[in-house]
Amino acid sequence: MKKPRFKFIPPMINGVNASQVYLPKLKQEPSSLFHFLCEQFPHISIDEWQQRFDDGLILDLHGNALNSSAAFQHNTHIFYYRFLANEVHVPFQEKILFENNDLMVIDKPHFLTISPTGQYVQETLLVRLKKTTNNPDLTPIHRLDRETAGIVLISKQPSTRGLYQQMFAERKVQKLYHAIAPYRDTLTFPCEISLRMEKGHPFYTMQVVDGIANSQTTVEMMSHDQYWAKYQLKPLTGKQHQLRVHLNSLGIPIKNDPFYPEVIHKKEDDFSQPLQLLAKQIEFKDPVTQQDMHFCSEYELTL
Repeated sequence: MKKPRFKFIPPMINGVNASQVYLPKLKQEPSSLFHFLCEQFPHISIDEWQQRFDDGLILDLHGNALNSSAAFQHNTHIFYYRFLANEVHVPFQEKILFENNDLMVIDKPHFLTISPTGQYVQETLLVRLKKTTNNPDLTPIHRLDRETAGIVLISKQPSTRGLYQQMFAERKVQKLYHAIAPYRDTLTFPCEISLRMEKGHPFYTMQVVDGIANSQTTVEMMSHDQYWAKYQLKPLTGKQHQLRVHLNSLGIPIKNDPFYPEVIHKKEDDFSQPLQLLAKQIEFKDPVTQQDMHFCSEYELTL
């Protein structure tokens, strides 16, 4: 009897899980695996790929480290680990507010991206938490922009992750945000904003277009001075950049917003003007324990 074949599961390295790449059958096969990866991922420099091979960060299906002269073998997979040679350190620390067997509730600071993307790997909430907990199964249950601070829910167990994701999909989560934006005495609050939002230009922004509304937010004013006001925002939907776009549509863009009303490119190490948007509270019935849950960020926005 043949022994069962177990698929190799690459270990987490420094908080980073391995990425998997399929090697397809091509009309003209590359001269090596190295050349295939360089052509397949042109946004990653040749020097970076060479460094990954040199550091043993490219593995075959059995976990063997490959070198840059390894042959391209179609109809198989390889694993590789991401790293960034010169990653900007984010000098703010997340805080765990709550934790049980299935769930972590995090108070995220401004400027910290949730998951590895683009120019951030180690300096992301997810990789930081994986390193401190040694749990490779951690997965964000919902999104929060890099620029936004506040409450984030993290799944700890693949077996219950879908229950929490379904909770968001069925809009069984009540979220409350705070924002600082210009004070306008011509506006009346509370008010409801309903708009149709679609991808904008540049691609990482959103725009308002004609058509049936697909985003809705209730806005109240909490306090104000001569120039600025503190607003409470209750999103009923969860479109990307929804709150930022909705306040901008009223002519009161959120203070220090680098995207709305216009894109302003800042240096990656400029942490001087955080977006004044905070995911302040979240409420839901835990689908595993059936307990009513309520969490509040320890951050505060002030006029």
